[in-house]
Amino acid sequence: MSLVHTKLPNIETSIFSVMSKMANEYNALNLSQGFPNFESDPELIALVERAMINGHNQYAPMPGDIFLRERIIEKTNTLHNSNYTSEENITVTAGATQAIFTAIAATIHRGDEVIIFTPAYDCYAPSVELFGGVVKAIQLKAPHFTPDWNIVKDTITDKTKMVIINTPHNPTGTIWSEEDMLTLQSLLKNTNILLLSDEVYEHLIYDNATHYSAAKFEDLRQRSFITASFGKTFHNTGWKMGYCIAPKELTKEFQKVHQYNVFSVNAPIQKALATYLNDASHYLKLSDFYQQKRDFFLKQIQSSRFKFTPAKGTYFQSLDFSEITTESDVVFAERLTKDYGLATIPTSVFNKNKEDFKLLRVCFAKTDSTLEKAASILNSI
Repeated sequence: MSLVHTKLPNIETSIFSVMSKMANEYNALNLSQGFPNFESDPELIALVERAMINGHNQYAPMPGDIFLRERIIEKTNTLHNSNYTSEENITVTAGATQAIFTAIAATIHRGDEVIIFTPAYDCYAPSVELFGGVVKAIQLKAPHFTPDWNIVKDTITDKTKMVIINTPHNPTGTIWSEEDMLTLQSLLKNTNILLLSDEVYEHLIYDNATHYSAAKFEDLRQRSFITASFGKTFHNTGWKMGYCIAPKELTKEFQKVHQYNVFSVNAPIQKALATYLNDASHYLKLSDFYQQKRDFFLKQIQSSRFKFTPAKGTYFQSLDFSEITTESDVVFAERLTKDYGLATIPTSVFNKNKEDFKLLRVCFAKTDSTLEKAASILNSI
């Protein structure tokens, strides 16, 4: 007799945990899990220390520190010509995953259909299913991973409650165009469908491209939860600090769940970030910083047998191994870790029906020496 009737019977251990554990077991370079192996800006570390010393160690306000909320809203309105306010439209969260979970928890009822685009980050579907929602997955196809809007239109029904998008896109490194966003806006116009826009890599855009946030488009803005992550932006994923921006009505529902989930998040880090964001260069220069790393890594592996199209955003690069082996991506990723000492992520685990495009995801948010070592391994295969 079991004491537990599982609410998520089909959920296995996250691929990120699996591959990182394997990397540790085989002493492999870890380009699998998406975290930098270099330190945060010492200035930001010092600001956190100062906030602690100055006594900011008790509960922050439930929606977040007011000064941080003001800086985030100022940044968002400036970049996207939006009209959010710090009092009505933002909640500071324990990372973007909590923001995504909370938005779904606050709005999805049993039987509601939620459209996701696969390959999809692995927290979307379980969160929907946990609250009785029905996932409708639309598979994006290699190598471009752009939406087929006819399929999207056909997937929308009178039961559709939410669409979840992710741009810049993990794991493929692609970005949605202005035309994509306008088409989505047109499809959702005059409906009651919500949009959850995962924009955690908003400042990691390359080759002079533009990030088209849902905040840029008036009709999308009025129906959107927009989630973002300071952990991804400022090289400190262990801090678990993010936020959710949404219209007043949606923010009210979001905070009903948020206050009984975590209530509020790390106070001294919020104080530090509020000061750090006063200098816009701290986030505006990130594209150049990471593009240099992307270009450095790709130059190192240009003579390898892997094929690739340079990532347009995020700090992930997809590598096509179809000319190297007919093995599945899961098997090949395991062999790379065990036999060659390099951990990567097989992307089929994010796809509808685990469709295998023979692509591995690697994280290039690493020191140059780590990238050189990784490239040497890839060139030897």
